[in-house]
Amino acid sequence: MTGPVTAAAPAGEQHDARAALHRLRAEVAKAVVGQDAVVTGLVIALLCRGHVLLEGVPGVAKTLLIRTLATALDLDSKRVQFTPDLMPGDVTGSLIFDPHTAAFTFREGPVFTNLLLADEINRTPPKTQSALLEVMEERQVSVEGERRALPDPFIVAATQNPIEYEGTYPLPEAQLDRFLLKLTVPLPSRDEELGVLRAHHAGFDPRDLRAAGVRPVATAADLAAAREAVRRVHVAEPLFGYLVDLCRATRNTPALELGASPRGATALLNTAKAWSWLAGRDHVVPDDVKAVARPTLRHRLRLRPEVELEGVSADAVLDTVLATVPTPR
Repeated sequence: MTGPVTAAAPAGEQHDARAALHRLRAEVAKAVVGQDAVVTGLVIALLCRGHVLLEGVPGVAKTLLIRTLATALDLDSKRVQFTPDLMPGDVTGSLIFDPHTAAFTFREGPVFTNLLLADEINRTPPKTQSALLEVMEERQVSVEGERRALPDPFIVAATQNPIEYEGTYPLPEAQLDRFLLKLTVPLPSRDEELGVLRAHHAGFDPRDLRAAGVRPVATAADLAAAREAVRRVHVAEPLFGYLVDLCRATRNTPALELGASPRGATALLNTAKAWSWLAGRDHVVPDDVKAVARPTLRHRLRLRPEVELEGVSADAVLDTVLATVPTPR
């Protein structure tokens, strides 16, 4: 069985879309210093229609990063602070009784946006966390049996504090597996932090991105053209075997209780294609897979307790897997 035949985007249109997305780095850097890798990961998520888990200590500009990226892409963004008393309807929306019409009307929740920042997602109970499952997987909200589609593009960027776990509710594996990438937001280097101080001393206001000179440099149309181009990136047969072997190797690694699922293998295929296209190629090479393996798979792995106590990380296990699984030529 073959799928529907669609016309390929013209080469010039693909080039324009790639150039527009590459301009994002410079535009985001006007407000956020030193997070090029995270910006690239967020662009890959948008290209793959996936969601992102951002992990970093407070104060590393995670919220500012999402707002700036949305402005540079001319997309809408909203932020939800997850707290223990947050209810599912506070996220998805709910039916409100209108006394003037004596009827119930649906009031949209903050998920009806393009980039949703779910801040400290692990601070809300599982009932509210589960409200995001349908949103993330089906890209819709169901209320009283009626389905309401979310805007396109739509991604969730959820944040976690890696050092504070008191009063939190760890995300279950079923929800972690729905995140395409887990990106680490690092502390800035000394020079980058000096740049942050100089910018604030000169009057930079993180609440006024327009004054900082941030302008839209790409559009939803550019993103749509880029997605079509990524979909057509060629993957040779040996690469399919390499992707499967990497994920199967995580399932057979003694250091892990849980390895990457088939959904993880599919995610790795998609992120490798997006990385390859952003690099200017129309085919995936093994180095593309290796470049995205850690952010794509690290959150899908569960370390054995005794291994975790020894200080071994999921990234270290992935490094071993990447070094031992034969690379196709």
